[in-house]
Amino acid sequence: MMFWITLIVYEAVWFCAVSGAGHGLAWPGLAAASIFVAWRLWLSRHRAAECRLLVVSLALGAVLETCWVRAGWIAYAAPWSVMPAPAWILALWACFALTIMSLFGYLQSRPPLAALLGAIGGPLSYAAASHGWHAVRVVPPSWHAWCALAAGWALVLPLLTTLARRWTRMPVRSAR
Repeated sequence: MMFWITLIVYEAVWFCAVSGAGHGLAWPGLAAASIFVAWRLWLSRHRAAECRLLVVSLALGAVLETCWVRAGWIAYAAPWSVMPAPAWILALWACFALTIMSLFGYLQSRPPLAALLGAIGGPLSYAAASHGWHAVRVVPPSWHAWCALAAGWALVLPLLTTLARRWTRMPVRSAR
């Protein structure tokens, strides 16, 4: 049951962040993300490991988003910070880190599957943010951006799931 609750709440946070950004507002995403982070850490049985995942994810997010923006592959509708990656997208990276153990536990011993799902799911999230909410724009020629997003997420998801497994020494859960 917690799997579904976490999934639904994470998607609600994503919606708040992306729809807010599409309307020029950072605060809905930042507020929702703050609540999600507090909630997930309060419930966590592996708080130290999840805090480490959060830090690693934020660092990866800042680097990758900055690279993608500086390369001219993506542009944000309303970047509100001095960094190329706006605060709302980094808040989503933080929240994503806190879904690794609860939503992606079955990938901890399956790095190739994690890479495949990252390569597909990451770009799909950007596509939804772009086409549905205009929070991010993929700059033509867009195939460069889609390849970069797929490659980045194909590395990020297996890295985070591997770190989660290592830092928690959790037995690998099967998919349900």
